[in-house]
Amino acid sequence: MPTFTVSCSVLVALLLTSAPHAAAAQPSAGMPQPPADLIVTNGRIYTADPARPLVDAFAVRGGRVVFTGSAREAKALAGPATTVVDANGRTVIPGMVDGHAHFSGLAQKLRSVDLVGTRSLDEVIARVVERARRTPKGAWIVGRGWDQNAWGHTAFPTHEALSAATPDHPVLLERVDGHAAYVNAAAMQRAGLTAATKDPSGGRIVRDTKGNPTGVLIDRASSLVERQVPPLSRQEMRAALRDAVARMHSLGLVGMHDAGASREQIELFADMAQQGELNLRVYVMIADDATALDHYFQMGPRSALYDGQLWVRAVKLYADGAMGSRGAALLEPYSDDPNNSGLLLSAPAHIEDVARRGLAAGFQVNTHAIGDRGNRVVLDAYEKALDARPTANHRFRVEHAQILHQDDIPRFAQLGVIPSMQASHQTSDMYWIGKRLGPTRLYGAYAWQSLLQTGVVIPNGSDFPVEEVNPLISFHASIARQDARDWPAGGWYPEQRMSREDALRSMTLWPAYAGFQEQLMGSITPGKYADFVVLDQDIMRIPADLVLRTRVLSTWLAGRLVYKTPH
Repeated sequence: MPTFTVSCSVLVALLLTSAPHAAAAQPSAGMPQPPADLIVTNGRIYTADPARPLVDAFAVRGGRVVFTGSAREAKALAGPATTVVDANGRTVIPGMVDGHAHFSGLAQKLRSVDLVGTRSLDEVIARVVERARRTPKGAWIVGRGWDQNAWGHTAFPTHEALSAATPDHPVLLERVDGHAAYVNAAAMQRAGLTAATKDPSGGRIVRDTKGNPTGVLIDRASSLVERQVPPLSRQEMRAALRDAVARMHSLGLVGMHDAGASREQIELFADMAQQGELNLRVYVMIADDATALDHYFQMGPRSALYDGQLWVRAVKLYADGAMGSRGAALLEPYSDDPNNSGLLLSAPAHIEDVARRGLAAGFQVNTHAIGDRGNRVVLDAYEKALDARPTANHRFRVEHAQILHQDDIPRFAQLGVIPSMQASHQTSDMYWIGKRLGPTRLYGAYAWQSLLQTGVVIPNGSDFPVEEVNPLISFHASIARQDARDWPAGGWYPEQRMSREDALRSMTLWPAYAGFQEQLMGSITPGKYADFVVLDQDIMRIPADLVLRTRVLSTWLAGRLVYKTPH
């Protein structure tokens, strides 16, 4: 391999070195220390710090941890104004971070028709009709969350039933994965969508035998209708983002990696952070827009802006589509659609070009790839870019990395590329993924343990609003590979499960590493931000089937209470 390769041992060493550097902030013996602002004691505190993984107490000053250890030692740092939090024996973990999600997508979903969990097309239409009753005629109705795989069959719907039920409103309903849209006749009319409309590059209009659009648009074909939908105003989006933050806090999230934000959205995040409205650690991936990339590449990477609320130092590209809509690019055709091998949304040359430019500008490049062909295309493009511009510690990422050919699994560690994966996708997809792939390819599906054994780290997440926001869903999936009903018995391909320690790190320290933040966050370690969560159960010791019953009692950001469960 080329001399720039980041080996498995280097990755592990980089993670382990974060603790000793921060540990220097521990009070020195015999030296007087200013009183702490906050002391958390009488808890079972899992720090995610490899140097000291379990402690009884910690102390906070100026929004940062200054001590971890015994309750007796922590109380020595108390002063007249110190707030002491008695955890009453509860479990405390570092503030959780979603390693791949969509901030504005969640905000918009909270304002749209929620279709998650619908079990039939009739139920989807009923929810839309209910919204139509309180929506002015002619105004758009937008929803998200339908999944035809949950309806007892896998055929896409056609527009007729939706059109008949909502003749007075244009309707656009995003599939649960965001890689397909279902629209009615009024929406197609607004967009001028007819049999004569050509498929856009990277997209497909599903058609009947006469060539007429049926109402389902795959990947970039969705934009033909989406661009007709009036966006939320800036004030509406601002309020929706605040609601999204409150939702995240209630579930123990203190941060998230926003997988594809426009310049306008990034500027809104910055404005909210300046005004004290954000209260979240947002690691932004800039959406693949030539003008925006030129702007930010010229500006250079920016980290920990507004007291550690905003990072702008990464780019988000797309290689392929999704499995549920059969848009993920495969090396061989779909087992249940033998004339289809999926879609490449970006030319390999484009991924390589942006990767080269990112290396030159000091930006991380993160590319969505789900199918085995999509993943190989990305790894090949990254390798070419790194051959042209050898760079250590680049931390390029593949977002999702769901289906991998066995030959490509070791290439992540060999190239220093991080597989950013979402455990809840496995438990959502396991019911039907075998029909898509057949038995052989499943050995490279959601292959967490195979990847971990090569020495990489896996930042975990939910891809919300594709999946539910709750990070404990992904924790449970990581350790059990079972759904909320504990199916299947023993877990789906259980040899790929994570240990609980790795599952915790995948939601705390490993997202921090994947965002160049491990010196500032990701563990309860002296010198780092005092971001932590109090839980009502010990997720590191209770039976796996109880994890999803665990409640977040409180969430803290830089030592400030940002959420407390109502009693």
